[in-house]
Amino acid sequence: MARKIPAGLLAAMAVCLAAVLLAGTYGPIGPFVHTVKQAAAMEALTGDKQGDKLLEWIEAEAAKRSQPPIDAVIDRVWKAIPEYEGRIVDIRATYLKAKLIGSAPNSGEGFPWVYRIVRPKVSLKDLPTHPIYRGNAAKPAVGLMINVAWGEEYLPEILRILQEEGVKATFFFDGTWLSKNMDTAKKMIAQGHEASNHAYTHPDMSKLGAERQRQEIGKTEQLLKQLGVKNVWFAPPSGSYNDQTVRVSAEYGLTTVLWTLDTIDWQKPAPESVVAKVSRKVGPGSLILMHPTSTTAGALRGMIKTIKARGYIPGTVSQTLSPERLEDRL
Repeated sequence: MARKIPAGLLAAMAVCLAAVLLAGTYGPIGPFVHTVKQAAAMEALTGDKQGDKLLEWIEAEAAKRSQPPIDAVIDRVWKAIPEYEGRIVDIRATYLKAKLIGSAPNSGEGFPWVYRIVRPKVSLKDLPTHPIYRGNAAKPAVGLMINVAWGEEYLPEILRILQEEGVKATFFFDGTWLSKNMDTAKKMIAQGHEASNHAYTHPDMSKLGAERQRQEIGKTEQLLKQLGVKNVWFAPPSGSYNDQTVRVSAEYGLTTVLWTLDTIDWQKPAPESVVAKVSRKVGPGSLILMHPTSTTAGALRGMIKTIKARGYIPGTVSQTLSPERLEDRL
């Protein structure tokens, strides 16, 4: 006569099976037991009456937590707007993970949600080349862009604040400055900051012919390559450009990037006024323009704290304009 297996042991066996499924290691019964509802039915047979309730709750909550991807577009005002990944709740993986660690419905932020990334159908690469003034408004990121064309008096203070705040920035280097300060730039890159192209002699790009524009961008690009940088951005000096500038920068694999919010720090306003301005105008996807001035050195920490207080994550231009989500990646 066969011995009756205790319900508790059966439940434990079911959880072990769930672990195998979650890890992706399927045995001979894998093709049969392959959905959450089948796993829930198995647990119900072992006496676990909460399985179906948990699954129903996850399915109901999943719709609230899922976010569709956003395609890249060419906006009439803001020009190119990058795409942004979406997410969906992986119901099966979430259910099995919750069972493994004993999470119950309505257990707050600690509930083990498992998400899957959904890629946008249209990226910037699929659209005509345009400049970028801001990131996707669905992404709670803010880019710090610092144009460096002269002076280094305030760079040490700016770098110290960034390090203390745990924030990286994108420094757009004028080639003439960079050629004389390669060691300084190398240290900045070693600290995790992004180095990008700001032309070579800080000209008005819109007034130059195509060949001169190539020289301005190309010479600085060569210096960046000497530093081991694989650059993707070009910031035209003073924000002056034309369609030819955008095309020429694209020849070097660069996207022309400008700013959403200008601190106008070169006019040396009071640091507190810059912090107040950022507080009023910053939003998700903002690109904030600065220079290595006394104003920025005095305002930077307050700017970073303000950005974080608004629920945004300050970082580099690449981090801000990337389609990648800032969380929920497996």
